[in-house]
Amino acid sequence: MEFSLFSFDGALPVEVTIDDDNGRYTIRKSDRSGEYFNSSKELITWVKTHFREEEFRHRHEFHSMIAALTEYETNGKF
Repeated sequence: MEFSLFSFDGALPVEVTIDDDNGRYTIRKSDRSGEYFNSSKELITWVKTHFREEEFRHRHEFHSMIAALTEYETNGKF
């Protein structure tokens, strides 16, 4: 599952990727830096701690991502 959200601080979108099949759990920030995690749980915790809706141009996309990540965290699926 991948999410692409536009933030106010860069031209490139923030990309959040959870790929269980390939063990890839990454975040690419709008400044092209990134975060890499060993599990989806670590990534979801990081997102909920560090991202705020005010950072993104389309708040509904942020809320949709948080809802999907919470569903995945709770039930193990999207």
